[in-house]
Amino acid sequence: MPRVDSALRLGLHPVLDRRAVVDGAWWPYSRDAAAELPGLIAAVDRLLDRVTLRIGLHRDAWQSIPHRIPACGRQVRIGWFRHTDPRLITLIFAAGEPVVLLVIPPDTAAGPAEATLKLTAQDTAGLSIDDILTVARLPPNPAAPLRADGR
Repeated sequence: MPRVDSALRLGLHPVLDRRAVVDGAWWPYSRDAAAELPGLIAAVDRLLDRVTLRIGLHRDAWQSIPHRIPACGRQVRIGWFRHTDPRLITLIFAAGEPVVLLVIPPDTAAGPAEATLKLTAQDTAGLSIDDILTVARLPPNPAAPLRADGR
């Protein structure tokens, strides 16, 4: 059964499928990585019964990105990249395949954001990221990198 956590605003497919381009979606409340990531780590660890060791994200799509972040009684390493898709975030675990989540921008209207959470918690094999955004009625590049002024 698909997992959607409304409070955390996380949709996660219960069976990770390497045929799908994403394993779920996350709708953070802000672009502040230091504030948002601890809750995401705790939820994904709990839902998948895994231990997150690292997170990879696009450097220009987030603010306040530390090298390490405290979560669940440990330090999780954060990797900043500019060559990755700014719409995605990757969680790497002690065991098992990584989890790739589509990031829904914080300022997205509730209807399209919730549709994206539900859609990505289902089978999306064969759909591209742009296909998912089209079906959910989100703009094609919702997590555009931040400008120099932080917006």
